[in-house]
Amino acid sequence: MKIKLSSVMVDDQDKALKFYTEVLGFVKRTEIPLGQFRWLTVASPEGPDDIELVLEPNENPAAKVYQAALSEQGIPFTAFAVEDIQKEYERMERRGVVFRSKPTIMGPTTIAVFDDTCGNLIQLYQA
Repeated sequence: MKIKLSSVMVDDQDKALKFYTEVLGFVKRTEIPLGQFRWLTVASPEGPDDIELVLEPNENPAAKVYQAALSEQGIPFTAFAVEDIQKEYERMERRGVVFRSKPTIMGPTTIAVFDDTCGNLIQLYQA
């Protein structure tokens, strides 16, 4: 059994695609029209080719409540690993990314949390 797809809920697929590709540096993998929305995935050019992140439209009322509650409580929706968190933090900050927390040592891991502009907090971590 493998993880091949993981989803992040987004309030606007176009805005999310722009942020995840132009700001974070992911690449678009799949785009299939499905009526009002699309099956839209991105992937890290640094990661395995077979793992994709689905930019899932957040149209489900229960999902909206869940997403808002996580954000209000400061809980990241997901986490992305980085090799050099300080370097990545500085690169992203130059690109206008809003961070909720600067790189902070938490035991054997250093973390930082940013706003993806699509309704989610995302954690960066360096182990």
